[in-house]
Amino acid sequence: MGGIDTVGPKSETRLVMKTKSIAPAISLALGLLAFSANSPAADALSEAVEKDYNENLGSLFDYFHRNPELSGLETKTAARLAKELRQAGFEVTEGVGKTGIVAIMKNGEGPLVMMRADMDGLPVKEKSGLPNASEAMQEDMEGNVVPVMHACGHDVHITSLVGTARRMMASRDEWSGTLMLIGQPAEERVFGARDMMEDNLWKRFGQPDYALAFHVSSNVPSGKLVAVEGSPYSGADTVDIFIHGVGAHGAYPHRGTDPVVLGSQIVLALQTLVSRELAPREAGVVTVGSFHSGTKHNIISDRAHLQLTVRNDNLNTRKILLDGIKRIAENLGRVAGLPEDKLPEVVVSEEWVPPTVNDIPLAQRLKAVWSEQFGEEVFYLNKRLGMGAEDFPFFTTDPYIPSVYFSVGGTPAEDFAREAAGGEPVPSHHSPLFKVEAESSVRMGVEATVHALKELLQN
Repeated sequence: MGGIDTVGPKSETRLVMKTKSIAPAISLALGLLAFSANSPAADALSEAVEKDYNENLGSLFDYFHRNPELSGLETKTAARLAKELRQAGFEVTEGVGKTGIVAIMKNGEGPLVMMRADMDGLPVKEKSGLPNASEAMQEDMEGNVVPVMHACGHDVHITSLVGTARRMMASRDEWSGTLMLIGQPAEERVFGARDMMEDNLWKRFGQPDYALAFHVSSNVPSGKLVAVEGSPYSGADTVDIFIHGVGAHGAYPHRGTDPVVLGSQIVLALQTLVSRELAPREAGVVTVGSFHSGTKHNIISDRAHLQLTVRNDNLNTRKILLDGIKRIAENLGRVAGLPEDKLPEVVVSEEWVPPTVNDIPLAQRLKAVWSEQFGEEVFYLNKRLGMGAEDFPFFTTDPYIPSVYFSVGGTPAEDFAREAAGGEPVPSHHSPLFKVEAESSVRMGVEATVHALKELLQN
């Protein structure tokens, strides 16, 4: 999942931008100058964050990058994060939702505002070529020893969380209320936020009035922000379809009911859900990622298994897609002549993720702050091309908490220009080649977050 449209962990496939001219890329590179219109407050904060990065945060990022841990197993990462947040002056509770961290700073009357950072790595062997590339190996929950890498930038997130804690502590006279910082486990396997909520997160620490999070993006130039008014990440469901056929000899197909043929009909019919049942401008995805049936060339199997991922940007779309999958599968079973007790079974996993939906008035409010502090050119208007998912909405959906999930650029502009000119492509998230420019990413993460928090925690 990971909140970003990605390639699979084992893939090194990279897409090269095809262009007949490098002029657009040169124009992009010249236009992407970060912090060019900073306010005096932004300049002062930027200087403080730069100093902190040089003295503390840079080495902390290096530690996190060299020592990633798998989802739900982030014990050393959590311990180091807890230590740093305590040293910053926060009251820290460990072991929330297994390995989660909650850090609280009460600073007078005012709202309770939450900022979340995810902290897990991925089972990927790093091939970035960076001097601090991870060489970590770890036993996963299934007992397999695998390489581990921060292939999605969560090391940026937790380093920035520490930087944010320090800056908020240092400027307590400039804000009022309660700040909650969360180090969340297992975002990549989308059970971390749920585990923390099931551990009575809000009952124990208070329900936030506002919630924030950000993700570093290799698809966005360094020094830039993306803040969507609406849904930055999609909801996701895992669906299994079990098809019960009637086995037979491959030379006597009339003696059976072929689940491969029925499964193929279901796969094709499912594609009409998005194209014919959703409104043309409504986003949705129904992907059959796996189709298993049979054991031998001349045997008609009696069973097939389809595995699907289903994506949506709102709960109404989710219902349309899930209801349609069940209707198509069952009725094509009837078309094939299967009895009612042998119709295809559609199983929707309980491990689903709601869509991440930014509160529009809150997003507009924070964008106005960022525009004032950094200048309007800080915003990068990239077209959303995929339907990656996030588990952050488990914090914000039920009960509803106004929230904004934004993106911070992680790749220098010259890298995009080089790619456009036919050079080395910018690596994707979850790729063994993934890398972001650490200093600019961490610094912008801290600065954007601090400005947002001070807006919401005004004296």
